[in-house]
Amino acid sequence: MRLRSLVLGAALVAGGALAAPRGFTVEDMVRMERVGSPVLSPDATRVVYTVRATDMAKNRGHTELWLLDLRTPSAAPRRLTQGDASSTDPAWSPAGDAIYYLSRSQVWRMPATGAVTATLASKVTDLPVDVDNFRLSPQGDRLALSLSVFRDCADLACSAQRIDAKSKEKSSGLVYDRLFVRHWDTWSDQRNNVLYSAPIDSSGRVSAAPVSLSGTLDGDVPSKPFGDADEYHFSPDGKTVVFSARVAGKTESWSTNFDVYSVPSIGGEAPRNLTADNPAWDAKPIYSPDGRTLAYLAMKRPGFEADRFHFMLLDVASGKRRVLAADWDRSVSDFRWSPDGKSLLANADDVGQHRLFSIDAANGKVTPLTDKGYVGAFDIAGDTVVISQASLASGAQLFKRSADGANTANAALTQLTHLNEQALAEVRFGQYEQFSFKGAKGETVYGHVMKPWNAVEGAKYPVAFIVHGGPQGSFGNSWSYRWNPQVYAGAGYATVFIDFHGSTGYGQKFTDSISGDWGGAPLEDLKKGLAAAGAKYPWLDTGNACALGASYGGYMMNWIQGNWSNGFKCIVNHDGVFDNRSMYYSTEELWFNEWENGGTYFSAPQKHEKFNPVNHVTKWKTPMLVIHGEKDFRIPVSQGIGAFTALQRQGVESKLLVFPDENHWVLKPANSVLWHHTVIDWLDRKLKPASK
Repeated sequence: MRLRSLVLGAALVAGGALAAPRGFTVEDMVRMERVGSPVLSPDATRVVYTVRATDMAKNRGHTELWLLDLRTPSAAPRRLTQGDASSTDPAWSPAGDAIYYLSRSQVWRMPATGAVTATLASKVTDLPVDVDNFRLSPQGDRLALSLSVFRDCADLACSAQRIDAKSKEKSSGLVYDRLFVRHWDTWSDQRNNVLYSAPIDSSGRVSAAPVSLSGTLDGDVPSKPFGDADEYHFSPDGKTVVFSARVAGKTESWSTNFDVYSVPSIGGEAPRNLTADNPAWDAKPIYSPDGRTLAYLAMKRPGFEADRFHFMLLDVASGKRRVLAADWDRSVSDFRWSPDGKSLLANADDVGQHRLFSIDAANGKVTPLTDKGYVGAFDIAGDTVVISQASLASGAQLFKRSADGANTANAALTQLTHLNEQALAEVRFGQYEQFSFKGAKGETVYGHVMKPWNAVEGAKYPVAFIVHGGPQGSFGNSWSYRWNPQVYAGAGYATVFIDFHGSTGYGQKFTDSISGDWGGAPLEDLKKGLAAAGAKYPWLDTGNACALGASYGGYMMNWIQGNWSNGFKCIVNHDGVFDNRSMYYSTEELWFNEWENGGTYFSAPQKHEKFNPVNHVTKWKTPMLVIHGEKDFRIPVSQGIGAFTALQRQGVESKLLVFPDENHWVLKPANSVLWHHTVIDWLDRKLKPASK
């Protein structure tokens, strides 16, 4: 049976690809160049962006800046930086005559006229501590920058001296009197991310010691562990900086109460809280081009990190607020104002895609600007929008389109970058398709299927059944460098992945439904989804399948062991929750477990125990590969060891792969290669025994 409406993985390059087609491998994946966020020049004639390459010998990524002239349709990109140190976070000067960027943990500046080259770059900052991120004022006369410092130090030199002294101490003990003691993959050393401001003189250098803007707040700006310069912005006149922050105190590990603050850009005053009346999350404040309106994202429910992020517009003069596009049931990821201030561009999950939308600032009308695929970073200048877009068949590339919202999603996209085309010229990607079925509660649920790269008519293929993490996430039409179905397609497997109840992009009610029901409706969706896929696509050999998942997906692997024990021939559990009780008392972000399980463990133990995998270990019988990172403080390594112990002690065939140097993700290239080969070998031995 022929798969209808299939999307061909990628255009085959004439000659080479047809002469020797092959499947996609993990080695292909880790060596791919990765395009970063595009930043348009003020006149929209040029775009600067980053490209990350992989240095296999040094076992790390390396990032450089590239420039593309948009005035010439066939212009070739030019590399701006080159060297051992990565260069990141590019920003244009207001006149478009210079590019600022981070390298060697300081801010640099290079001219953007004539023969652009890093040899002409000069240091803008030369501080005794590292610059983590920065933003240039609209006038180009001031930097806002975030530095990790000891807040009780009077100056930056004090922080630098204390860091140096600590590195020379023979003792290694750390003393705490409040949470967080560790976060994501790092033990707290008592430093905070503090937002500073510093003037820039006519030579392009910081001309005075930075002044603290957020230091009076007990919190991090930007937030840890993943915050960046999107969490603070200048006003158009450069006189004010707005930022979001969560006051820490002793409640930080169970609070999601971020607020938006404003402060004079020259410092001298305490930050003013603009959203004190909202006890939930307020984030990413950005002024309109005329400075009269402040847009930001806001949640309504305290303690819930996956609540809908909706638009709030604050009138700067009067302080009055209004919700924009209140009936648009999507959660915004990122946004920008249009240059005329009449609309905002935003990206959001949407039925298995991650699309770019235009929202009218007056009436809230929402217009999609892209169709299928995953729009990550984007920028707008003049009437030009440049986006980074990926799919299940392609890593991200840059595209250009008109900023006119009336052009809708059918407007033509002009591809600007063609990374990896030569390296992947002989690769034939697996074909894929989205499908839907009636899942739990009789509601429509969506999923995707993907064929092996070399699928032939009439054949059946073993199945890799992949469950996404989050759990409030989506495994849709996107590209991943950790969980990529094309690697399994390249190894001869068909893949199925379901956006079960709790997934994002299907309305907030659907997302909410998983809280308190981790092992209920989601498991029903997975069962019905695999059955529906098998009935619709006869090339899926669903009786010869292995289930795989990480984080919540890893939790689901442990839950499947005791509650769907006849479903699979093997299981792969990466960083999965094994025991809800020990998980609560050892994880770092407590708000997550408390919201998902209806309170603290000691106040509502029965809710934590309702879907606790450890209570079903005596029913475990499916061979399982357990993988965990020792630096994973979100789901500590004891969870993986606990699952492996339960398997081994009961005589269930099992294997444990531990990475001492990885966190919740596997990031080092060599570790990624080992991870994938270990997983594929596990599948091969269970699903393709004849080949072994």
